[in-house]
Amino acid sequence: MTETATTTETVPKPRLLEKYESEIRSAVQEKFGLGNVHQIPRLRKIVVNMGVGEAIENKKRLDVAMADMAIITGQQPKLCRAKRSVAGFKLREEMPIGCKVTLRGYRMYEFLDRLVSVAIPRIRDFRGIKQNSFDGRGNFSMGLSEQVVFPEINLDKVEWVQGMDITMVISGGRDEMSLELLTLLGMPFKRD
Repeated sequence: MTETATTTETVPKPRLLEKYESEIRSAVQEKFGLGNVHQIPRLRKIVVNMGVGEAIENKKRLDVAMADMAIITGQQPKLCRAKRSVAGFKLREEMPIGCKVTLRGYRMYEFLDRLVSVAIPRIRDFRGIKQNSFDGRGNFSMGLSEQVVFPEINLDKVEWVQGMDITMVISGGRDEMSLELLTLLGMPFKRD
């Protein structure tokens, strides 16, 4: 009987997760006077979605979008299909029209760190993110018009510019607490 050596590599905690646990959690709890630690808002998941309507005529567009999303998020995207047929768009039910990725845990915090510190500052004519994109339950959504703001995408190999939607699901249920959490995490909101 041979023994196999198991390597227990410890993955370092993401920078934003450490910051949340050491500073942000207590600051939000103190600011809103929350008695229970379970009331403190926290990031539950980030959903990145690419709708590729051009995939109806050109299937290669969806393959390129899925490859770009896999590079950006570090996770294999899920193919999204049409739920119903729309004759005006030449769309049939079950036709592939997009892709999405749901990030949780360390990957979520790593993605948010790259989004806030690298990708958003690379947006042309950027003056801050509008604060009116909360849904009333504390979740925040934003859109990017092109995937080339992420440094992982090689500009020389980009055939088509593709936008994406990013939704951050936050526990707590109140927009003002989520706004405070995202601001402390480094999200560059526009000052009114």
